[in-house]
Amino acid sequence: MIFLIAVVSYLIGSISFAVVVSHAMGLADPRSYGSGNPGATNVLRTGNKKAAILTLIGDAFKGWLPVWIVVNYGASFGLDGTAYTTAVALSAIAVFLGHLFPIFFKFQGGKGVATAAGVLLAIHPALGLATLLTWIIIAFFFRFSSLAALVAAVFAPFFDVFLFGPSRISLAVLAMSLLLIWRHRANISKLLAGKESRIGEKKKAAAE
Repeated sequence: MIFLIAVVSYLIGSISFAVVVSHAMGLADPRSYGSGNPGATNVLRTGNKKAAILTLIGDAFKGWLPVWIVVNYGASFGLDGTAYTTAVALSAIAVFLGHLFPIFFKFQGGKGVATAAGVLLAIHPALGLATLLTWIIIAFFFRFSSLAALVAAVFAPFFDVFLFGPSRISLAVLAMSLLLIWRHRANISKLLAGKESRIGEKKKAAAE
């Protein structure tokens, strides 16, 4: 059962809404322009806000759905105790890996910010909201989307341990955070070099 949960979660995560939405709306493949990242920020570079919003919602929803199902209905399938926490942890990391390395799109995925947010909200709304609030605060004061994502990623595992205590789910959150930071390595270089675009800027092309 746990193996099946992991596989299904990965397949759901492998649905790249940036590519699907862009194709449905007659836009170019987001992997072919800008940062090349199939995510909402890059889709926004087309000037189509509706497509970007739909991408953002889709990526967050796919992260939320499988984890929410396990959290709320795992007990119905006999998952309790260690089996339950293992199933939640594996579902979380599997759907996140699906977004990063989607089997349906030649393993060319996004950076995982929206999907991670959906996962955290599904694990527990308090965890998701605390991490989202961290993103908002950093984004508001510093105007760097990538910096906000990186800081939120650093704090997410601490929020989980503080709110619920250490568990296998905490390890999954930590793994997602490390992967998200790794996927933002180009942004880190640009931040250090002072070349990263701020939120609202159109001249620079930041890889978000």
